[in-house]
Amino acid sequence: MEKASHLSVIVDLSPTQWHLSAQADNQYPLSIQTFLSQLLAFLNTHIASQHENTLAVFGALPGKSVMLYSSTDVVADDAIAPDANSYPPFKAVDSTVVQNMMYEFDAFQKSDHEPPCDLVGALTKALCYINRITHPSTTANSAAEDPSILPDPRILILSVSPDLSPSYIPIMNSIFSAQKLKVTIDICKIYGPDTVFLQQAAHLTNGSYIYLERRDALLQYLIMSFLSPPAIRKVLAVPKQDKVDFRAACFCHKNIVDIGFVCSVCLSIFCQPVPVCSTCRTKFPIKTLQRLNASRPSLNPVNSRNSLPLANLNNASPRPTPTRNLNGVS
Repeated sequence: MEKASHLSVIVDLSPTQWHLSAQADNQYPLSIQTFLSQLLAFLNTHIASQHENTLAVFGALPGKSVMLYSSTDVVADDAIAPDANSYPPFKAVDSTVVQNMMYEFDAFQKSDHEPPCDLVGALTKALCYINRITHPSTTANSAAEDPSILPDPRILILSVSPDLSPSYIPIMNSIFSAQKLKVTIDICKIYGPDTVFLQQAAHLTNGSYIYLERRDALLQYLIMSFLSPPAIRKVLAVPKQDKVDFRAACFCHKNIVDIGFVCSVCLSIFCQPVPVCSTCRTKFPIKTLQRLNASRPSLNPVNSRNSLPLANLNNASPRPTPTRNLNGVS
């Protein structure tokens, strides 16, 4: 029998980004209402694929993250209005997700400065939830569950927000946790520019990163690319990203850098040579710092028609970030 699959969906619910996505001047405008209807159809398809499949939905809101739905939670009978024309599990998912999402939107207080969406918090909650259902406690039960019947976990992130440089370290820690739990992270970039950190998350966990070129075909993208569990993808031609941007964010200014300098003790990344590592407080030789500063590429090109400014490196194809060791070892 096919092994059960668990799917945790993280929805980026940034009001500003969804407002921009719905603008009529976009080539393929997508409103939050249209997105929600197609998302619910995809969630119902996952539940209908196998009776043992489980589902959890998390929302990344400005400044916080919440759980919108969990198939392991018991829903009260009077919480959902009876409908003879709908399948009860589908009705439970649709009603719970919509009600919780509308409640969070109504509770959101509009301000001039909208805080960034807590995508890292939602990802952390999803990993904790997966750890709980895949490693059940043996104290409550007399015997541990058979590992062969535990669900095969994966995470799908539906993103509309750009990268946040300060979240580089928390996202990388979440990626390492996902690798340890053997959790596949899939990314569907619905709106906005490509995200460097989410590309790395999909690549390092053997997931798929897809940037929607036709947002009016969102449901088709979701079903064809993200419905099948990782075990079945081995025999399917699931799309993968052709290029991965491996740039990192420096620890000093939280900026994404093309060329960085790495501490040889704690592996912290800096955009320029520093005399003392701010993470582990290691001191570096003055001669090494002078040599590294002299070898740094200049932002202002020399009077030569062949020399290019450092900013033009962004036009090159993505490649691993070149780094220099602060102790002088390349």
